[in-house]
Amino acid sequence: MTIARMHIVDAQVAGTYHFVSRCVRRAWLSGRDPLTGSDFSHRKRWIEERIVALAAQFAIAVYAYAAMSNHVHLVVRIDPEASQQWDVETVLRRWFAVSPRKHDTDETQQQRTEANTGNEARIAEYRSRLGSLSWFMRALNESVARAANAEDGCKGRFWEGRVRCQA
Repeated sequence: MTIARMHIVDAQVAGTYHFVSRCVRRAWLSGRDPLTGSDFSHRKRWIEERIVALAAQFAIAVYAYAAMSNHVHLVVRIDPEASQQWDVETVLRRWFAVSPRKHDTDETQQQRTEANTGNEARIAEYRSRLGSLSWFMRALNESVARAANAEDGCKGRFWEGRVRCQA
C-alpha cells in the first residue's frame, strides 16, 4: 500500500531519504539493451552531471546514487533551514539556474532576478521549491526524460508517474 509522501517527508525537518525512479514502456536507462543491442551507458553521465548541478543549487545533499538499467536510486538529505538562510538574490539566482529559459544568457538571468526581487510571494515559493525533494526529483527526471526521448525518437513518459520514497 502506498503512503502519501507528505506522511513520509516532513518538509520542515532535516532528514535522509532513499528515492527510486523507474522507467516505463520497457525504456532502457543505462547499459546495453539486450533486445536491441543499443548501448545507453552514456546516460549515466547525464544523470551524474544533472545530480551534481542540482545539488549545487538545492538545499539538498546527495549522499549516494546508482543508475541501473531501468531505474535510478538516490540517497539524499534535505536541510530546509539552509534555504531559509539564503538572501533574496541567492534564491533567485539558484532558482533561475535550476529552471532556465530556452535562450537565457547571464544578462537575461540578471534581468529576471531584478524583475523578481520585490515579489515576496514568488521568492517564498522559489525558496520552498529549493528545499523540496519533489522539485529536486522533478528537475532531475524531466531533463533526463527529455534527452532520452529525443535520443530514442519518441514522445511521452520516460519515468513512472510516482517516485518511490523511503525515510
